[in-house]
Amino acid sequence: MILEKGEKIHVITRRLFDGDLRRHFIGEVKAASDWAARVEGYVFVYDSGISQFARREELRTRIISISDFGQIINVIPSRVELQRLEYKFNAQQRLVLTDGADFHLDINEFGTRT
Repeated sequence: MILEKGEKIHVITRRLFDGDLRRHFIGEVKAASDWAARVEGYVFVYDSGISQFARREELRTRIISISDFGQIINVIPSRVELQRLEYKFNAQQRLVLTDGADFHLDINEFGTRT
């Protein structure tokens, strides 16, 4: 299997049109098969009113298709605490997902802030 129980992942749902909602999901794999994973975690949605991602507070369980071209899946180190993750702009004005400590994942679909 590509994903294993206990791994932490960051999932970007690709937008098909400019007006589509920007959604990301961050969670821990609870079960996995060759084609899908049951993941428990948090939804982040882009709020255009404040120009940043906002995390939904409630914990959710999602079934993520591993073979769906519309999903970009990044594996996050197991040491990262999911509750601490947030989106920030770094010193180079690139949007990153960070735990505020030593984990930083560049979200390059947005490029630099203008």
